[in-house]
Parts: sequence; C-alpha cells; structure tokens
Amino acid sequence: MIEIVDAVAWLVDLEVETVRTDAVQSFVKQETVFVEVTTNDGNKGIGYSYTIGTGGTSVLAMLREHLLPRLIGADAALVERVWFDLFASTRATTVGAITSLALAAVDTALWDLRCTRAGEPLWRLAGGFRPKVPLYDTEGGWLHLSTDELVAGARASQAAGWPGVKLKVGKPRLDEDVERLTAVRDAVGAGMDIMVDANQSMTQAEARRRAAAFEPLGLSWFEEPLPADDVAGHEALARGTAIPIAVGESMYSVAQFREYLARGAASIVQVDAARVGGITPWLKVAHTAEAFNVHVCPHFLMELHVSLVAAVPNGRYVEHIPQLRAITHGQMRIEDGHAVAPDTPGIGIDWDFDAIDDRRVA
Repeated sequence: MIEIVDAVAWLVDLEVETVRTDAVQSFVKQETVFVEVTTNDGNKGIGYSYTIGTGGTSVLAMLREHLLPRLIGADAALVERVWFDLFASTRATTVGAITSLALAAVDTALWDLRCTRAGEPLWRLAGGFRPKVPLYDTEGGWLHLSTDELVAGARASQAAGWPGVKLKVGKPRLDEDVERLTAVRDAVGAGMDIMVDANQSMTQAEARRRAAAFEPLGLSWFEEPLPADDVAGHEALARGTAIPIAVGESMYSVAQFREYLARGAASIVQVDAARVGGITPWLKVAHTAEAFNVHVCPHFLMELHVSLVAAVPNGRYVEHIPQLRAITHGQMRIEDGHAVAPDTPGIGIDWDFDAIDDRRVA
C-alpha cells in the first residue's frame, strides 16, 4: 500500500502575462491553488488548479477543511477510488465550481505521483497516442485589440507555423465582429483555422444571427455563444448553422458533457482539467467524446493539457495561453506549429518553488 501520510495546500497569486478581455470579463490574476501529497515511501506529488481572479480562498478552504484530512491513510495508487471518495464526501456542494477545482488540485497531485513512481510522463501513462499535437493561439485575439492588432497577431502566428488562431467576438454591433474577422481571414487566407469565442455573452437569437453572418468566413468553431447551462439553446443553434459549436470550459462534471454530446449540442469539447475535477474525469470526458466521434480541444492550462491531448486519439488542439512562466523553469516546447508533450516523469511541469514561495498569499 502506498499510504498518504501528509497533504498540504496553499494559494499563490500569479500576475497575468498580458491584458486579456472578452465579451463578459477580464482576466484579473491567476489564483493558483497547489496541493502536495507525500506517501510513506517518501515520494511526493504536486497538483494544482486555478481561478481567474475570485474564489481562490474558497477552494483552499474546501481543501483544508474537508478534502485533505480524508486523504491521510488512503492508498495513493488507487486514484479512481480516492477521487470517488472525495467526490462522495462533498455531495452537498457538487456539482459546482469550488468543489471541482478543489478535487482537481488533489487529483493532479495523485497523477503526478503515479507518473513519477512509474517513471513515465503523463501523456504516455494516460494513453500514449502521440507525442505532439497542433497548437492554436488565443493571445492575439482579445476583444480590446484593434483590427490591425488582430491581423498582426494572426500573421505572426501563421509565420511561426501555427495552424490556427482564436478571436474573441461579441462587439456591440454585428458589423464590428464581421469586419474584424474578415480582415483576419483576408490576411491569412483559407489555409489557416480561425476560431471565435463569445464567452456565453449572447442570446439564442443573437447567436443565430451572428452565426449566419460568420458562415462565409469558414470558421473552425463558434465557442460558448450561449450560457453553458443552456443545453437546448446550443442544440438548436448547432442544428441551424454549419459552424461547429464548441463548449466545455464552464462545465464541471462528466454528466454535463454527456448531455451535450447525446443531444448533438457540441461539435467540439473543450473540457478543462481544473474545472471538471482533475485528470481522472478529464479522461472520461475525452473518451465519451470519442464515442460520439467528437474532437477534444481543452480550455487554457496548456502546460497540463498538452500531455492530455497527446494521450487520446481525438485530441485535436492545444490552446496557447502561456501563464505559468513566472513560476516554472522553462516552458512548453513548440515545434513546427505543434506543442510537444513533456517526456519527463510526472505531469510535466517543472515548478520554480522559490518563485512560487514569493507569491504565496495563503
């Protein structure tokens, strides 16, 4: 038995690397919640999750007061069992963001430990489909940027060999969105993928109107046009447009994804390992999507998601939003427009603990 003898959590406030705005919010800071588990053989695993500005101390309280005490004495090798036990102990607060984010910090720590003890990188132990995956850029597409800045960013990504870019939509007027998207399409031509993201800002009627206007531009997907809990709205929109509908970053359980897939309301699944409760449920979502012949293109957390996308056969894209460089040694490798999965044992993130300690707030 690989007994857990200690489990601790702490919170770090990480500055945002660049200004990021969309149709409903700004990225204020990355509240990063860390969990470290230690086993009776002296091994350790480090896991993490995040928020973009609020709620971090609530996640930390859930961990310290409810979840971490249950870990002591548990068998770290039984990752599924531990995850289910923690989930079952929090029925009163599931399914919800705070609980899922807390579960994710524990689960990624256990996977880090599992991979380290096995001497294998995450992408191999979680499935091992391919060592690198295509990359698309979001950093050049924020809503506050001018049309000229969007075009410059897309051209830079294209010159770097990246196969896709994502642009935020949801300007007050439809013609503003169309003008911006058209300028980028004209600049990069038909050979580059362009995705758009509305961040849940639209009504169904407005989303249908904008999708109709966007269709001639050959978009690769229309992301979160409606509130994430509006399954029926996404289902109707998906049936009424040729643009693939992408959802997932604001969903917190495997069952929510199952409902979307069963109703044909999602053509791209963007499951976020932190928000869905960790690597364990992330893989379940990915395999469920595979059964529906749907690609997985996860939200954010590129440093972790590169390994998960590489692990599964329906992993299509990794989203390029670098955010951990201030607290890690090195950064994600990029080769010929592809993100390369780390080959070191563990989850593949080389933490700079001195820099992390400098930013601890709780």
